[in-house]
Amino acid sequence: MEARLPPDGADTAAWPVTSIERAGIYTTCGFLNDDEADRVHGIVSSTHVRDGRILSPRNGDREPWNSPHGRVILRSGDLAVVLVRRVGDSAPVTAEHAGWTATRSIGIIRTEPHLAEWLRIWLQTPTARAWIDGEVTAHVEPTVSIRALRDMLFPLPPQDVITAYQRAIGLIEELIAHHEDTARLAMETADALHADWASTVPPGAEHLLADVAMLRTGRGSERSLPPQTTEPTVDVITPSDLFDLPVPYVETFRLKGPEEVGGRCPPGGRCPPGTLMLSTRPDGAHLAVTHRPATPLRSVVAVWPTEEEDRWWLLHELRSRSGDITQRTQGRNNREISARALKGLKVTWPDAFTRAEFHVAADPLHAVARHLVSRIATLRALRDAVLRDISAKAGVLREPEEPEPRSPGTPPLTAVLAPRRKGGP
Repeated sequence: MEARLPPDGADTAAWPVTSIERAGIYTTCGFLNDDEADRVHGIVSSTHVRDGRILSPRNGDREPWNSPHGRVILRSGDLAVVLVRRVGDSAPVTAEHAGWTATRSIGIIRTEPHLAEWLRIWLQTPTARAWIDGEVTAHVEPTVSIRALRDMLFPLPPQDVITAYQRAIGLIEELIAHHEDTARLAMETADALHADWASTVPPGAEHLLADVAMLRTGRGSERSLPPQTTEPTVDVITPSDLFDLPVPYVETFRLKGPEEVGGRCPPGGRCPPGTLMLSTRPDGAHLAVTHRPATPLRSVVAVWPTEEEDRWWLLHELRSRSGDITQRTQGRNNREISARALKGLKVTWPDAFTRAEFHVAADPLHAVARHLVSRIATLRALRDAVLRDISAKAGVLREPEEPEPRSPGTPPLTAVLAPRRKGGP
């Protein structure tokens, strides 16, 4: 599979600039609160749009939502754009989620499929990200309005250029998805091994979590982090960093901070590599294993076993008790978890020999997952390079005042943009 990008010398002066509004592309947004997506099946919120895909919520046993408002019903081929928190993330709507309802944190772009895909790619470019940063308001959470999204400028290269970029980005994302699926299968295999081994543990082999592990509650918030520091830094982990991970590993956490921020883990305040970081939301507990010194912020609990070889048993035991952990949460939407609440959690704890044997069995599966997470990080870096190339070729975007003559090979806007339809399609 080969994808040829436009050469560096390609003529980009011919790329016309337009906006979603000027192009007459239909846009709208949902009206439900994001909380509904945690309670009702058939609702897509910003939480579920990640890495170019819409993730199905883990609430399939809930009653389905039937929206009386047709304008917020997703259709196959729509582009779902995040308007709140992770602003600008987007994903195409496939048949799996066609007919679902969007919350108010989701903008809906409805146009021709190839143009929707180009907009999805453009929203990831440094130029678009800078525009988003300039438009974001943060009364409570970072937000971009649907009105601002309609005014966003974007370039429209010749169709062959668009096709080349779509091909390259598509192949990279296909590889990322393949690696994520394989890593997920490795962890599901380890979960299955744990469930099998736990089923043979004699009755009564339960301990309180506080008896077999050390726990620390995170403190502070992302806003409390200093903007820059010359002191040594560690990874700083927030709840959102742990949500919707395909496997319990992160190559690079997005935040850094001085060692004294967040929850303190003995000795020295920072939590050592191999610490289990845990947070919750209504769909269950979410965990990740650190591979560098780290510190948790509020609503994240650091957990590490008293014995090194107990790590994999402890991790999979906590994964298996996701529902029990959620019952110990407090606050709105089951998002407040603390070490004190977790200390009384009962866990299945076989003899030391069994735990050590499980470690030997599970370790190769974790090695596979860690390796694939590293490969995914490399592929994402490659995708970022392609996105920078798009920004560089697009140059500075300016609102066109008058229509300009088209150069040969550049299609008119009407040839590639869907006609505007008043009131929505």
